[in-house]
Amino acid sequence: MRIYLPATLDELDAVSVTAGAARWTVAPRAAHAVTTALGRALPDEDEEGLEYAAALEAADDSLALVAARPDAPRQRLVVTLEVPDGAVQVVEPQPGADDEDAPAPSAVEVVRTVPDVAIVCVHVDEPAAAPDVEAVLAAADGDGPEADAALDAALERVTERDLLWYDWSELGDVPRG
Repeated sequence: MRIYLPATLDELDAVSVTAGAARWTVAPRAAHAVTTALGRALPDEDEEGLEYAAALEAADDSLALVAARPDAPRQRLVVTLEVPDGAVQVVEPQPGADDEDAPAPSAVEVVRTVPDVAIVCVHVDEPAAAPDVEAVLAAADGDGPEADAALDAALERVTERDLLWYDWSELGDVPRG
C-alpha cells in the first residue's frame, strides 16, 4: 500500500541512502492513503487527485509533528512509501463523534514497525515557508478571536504554498531552513 507519512525534516537523518534506494525503518504512527472513504468523499477525483488529497492531509499533520519537535526545521514534510498492506489499518470514525473530531477520510495507521522501507519520494516546504509555518505554530497557542483569525490567516498562507517534490535519489538535495 502506498502511504503518505507526515514527518519532520530531522527524521530524514535516519534514512540510509545507497546507490539503489533510500531506506527507512518506520515505527507505528499515523499516515494517510487513498482509502475507500477518501474515494467516497471525493467521487469526482481520479487516482492522482486522490493521492494528492491524501498527501495534503499528511502535510497538514506534519505541522503538529513540527510543533512537537522544537529543534526540527520549520518545514512540512511528507514521505511517500510503499508498505505491506498488513502493516496498515484504516482509521475508522468513532461512533457518536462529531464531524470536527472525525479522522480525515484518508487517515490510516501504521500498526507495526516496518524495517527497511524504500522511500519513493518526499514532498517538502521550501525554506522560505519557515516563517509561515512558525506563524501557524505561534497562532495555534493563542486564545480568543484574534488568535483564531491569526491562525486562519497563517494556515491559509501555508496551505497556499506548493510542496517541492524530491525523488528518493535526491534526498541529499532537500533544503532545510
